Amino acid sequence: QVQLVESGGGSVQAGGSLRLSCTVSGRFDYDDPDLGWYRQNPGTECEFLTRISSDGDTYYADAVKGRFTISQDRTKNTVFLQMNDLKPEDSSVYYCAYDKPGLLYSDYASCHYWGQGTQVTVSS
Repeated sequence: QVQLVESGGGSVQAGGSLRLSCTVSGRFDYDDPDLGWYRQNPGTECEFLTRISSDGDTYYADAVKGRFTISQDRTKNTVFLQMNDLKPEDSSVYYCAYDKPGLLYSDYASCHYWGQGTQVTVSS
């Protein structure tokens, strides 16, 4: 079973930056999983943001392209999300995610499968 623990959320003014971290533990049932980030607000879908492969290939949703950057340290089982030029609409609970290579790209009904998430609040 895989456990994901996110940290680094908080409150920031519009235009500011935050860096989220996620520590991954446990055992995957397959090799070289992709790691990624989602976010969800109450009453909305679990929104895909970005993913990174074990080789470092990245993919971003249009909503965050150019502002957010995903990175990783697989030796420490950690994935990061650097968020710059934050906007009030970025306020949400952010979740770290994993799946087989290439399968992190869809929105889901709920992010709660991934873990507890970390709250990000951006004020105008």
